[in-house]
Amino acid sequence: MGVQLGDLVEKKEISLSDLNTREIAIDAFNSLYQFLSIIRQYDGTPLMDSQGRITSHLSGLFYRTANLLQNGVKPVFIFDGEHSLLKKSTIEKREEAKEKAKQKLEEAKRAGRVKELRKYAQATSRLSDDMIKDSKELLEAMGVPVVQAPGEGEAQAAFMAAEKEVWAAGSQDYDSLLFGAPRLVRNLAITGKRKLPNKNIYVVIKPELIELEETLAGLGITREQLIEIGLMIGTDFNQGIKGIGPKKALELVKQGKSYEDACKEKGMECEEVIREVRKIFLKPRITKDYSLEWKKPDEVRIMKVLVEEHDFSKDRVLKVVDALITSYEERETQQRIDKWF
Repeated sequence: MGVQLGDLVEKKEISLSDLNTREIAIDAFNSLYQFLSIIRQYDGTPLMDSQGRITSHLSGLFYRTANLLQNGVKPVFIFDGEHSLLKKSTIEKREEAKEKAKQKLEEAKRAGRVKELRKYAQATSRLSDDMIKDSKELLEAMGVPVVQAPGEGEAQAAFMAAEKEVWAAGSQDYDSLLFGAPRLVRNLAITGKRKLPNKNIYVVIKPELIELEETLAGLGITREQLIEIGLMIGTDFNQGIKGIGPKKALELVKQGKSYEDACKEKGMECEEVIREVRKIFLKPRITKDYSLEWKKPDEVRIMKVLVEEHDFSKDRVLKVVDALITSYEERETQQRIDKWF
């Protein structure tokens, strides 16, 4: 879920063409869960191969990443490492929610409530170690860099953006801003025509750009105060203060008040872990041991992962691979020409 800052930040609608030549460090888990959720059949069943293994994540990863590359975007996918123990309760709550959704899904099946199947099925998505392994292998075969973070993927992406090794972090969650990403790009995994949940209405979703300094200036606060807002309303690492939402939290920090001050005003005890949570955002675990190189797609490896191992359509995959190789060679030729001028 991440920290709920959507009502406070200033979002600019952009197009993929605006991201041409831009390096974007994408939170891999964030994207993969989106693919697992949205790429499903009408009754909510995920895509599967002949052995019953889920392939929705690979389908989304392949076709969406190919679309980014063909639009000149240079993605690098950041995979989560070991989560902080402080995130344990959040993970447990998510698992509980998935179990409840699973039970409701079974009830809907037995009762024949077809319209409810997709909604509950989407809420049961889980990433397995094999899914993560296959995802990394596919990305590397496509010539896309993969970075294994020691901790939170968003923290690693934010660090790389702050160091100007990439132009922006890519995620649906606003945590990237708390981690210090100078730019955040949202909706990369879901750009295009999308059906609204439980409604027969379609909307066009475009990428959104959020710039940290511009957001802070507009709110009249510092990044440290933005973190305090996050602590008050709740993050993946702490519960927040009951009765305080984003706007109230903003009002409090602009009065110079901290999370601890807000707790006192509410007459409640502060969470003991709050100093550690601040440290997670201000000094997260990151690595500098990575290489960013966008290589020529490897047709043989891509076909092996998708067609041979997971029964994807050979013709469809080949068509995309051919387009990827062509766009890669065109970029390489243009870069060689540019060096002469």
